[in-house]
Amino acid sequence: MFAKATAVLRRGLLLGAAVSAVGLTGCGFTPMYAQSSASGSLEDISVQLSEHSRGGFLLQQRLNDAFGRHDDHASWKLMVDASSRRTPQGLRVNNVASRYEITMTVNFELRDAATDKVALKDQVTAMATYDSADQPYAGVAAEQDGEARVAAQAADLLRIRLLRYFAVRPTP
Repeated sequence: MFAKATAVLRRGLLLGAAVSAVGLTGCGFTPMYAQSSASGSLEDISVQLSEHSRGGFLLQQRLNDAFGRHDDHASWKLMVDASSRRTPQGLRVNNVASRYEITMTVNFELRDAATDKVALKDQVTAMATYDSADQPYAGVAAEQDGEARVAAQAADLLRIRLLRYFAVRPTP
């Protein structure tokens, strides 16, 4: 009796999985991380900063890693202008901040390298917080970690925005 119930349950699960698989094939869904022209386009983007700062460098490094850049030749130029702002959040009894928030705003333009025509102009904003420490070196380390985290978050948001652009843009 138990073996028969198990066999019926197994057949039902297999049938359900088969129906689900057939249903998903016709919907036209393609994940952004799948091999396609959109993901291949990211490798063809050169990242250029408008001004050099620690946050901008971290952002550029993270974007180059995410794009998989291997050489200097690119069909697209990503012009990046990153600015950061540090805001105190919590105050202690002695009126010293106990927590800070770093906000990074990234204005960017995606340009065709051959014609210098702007294809996409947009902005992304990322935030991270960190605790301030009483020890000076611990405070510097916490601030640098917060800068690295906000740059990573901004790079991820920018990468997703570019993937969306390349996914919906008409191919020539």
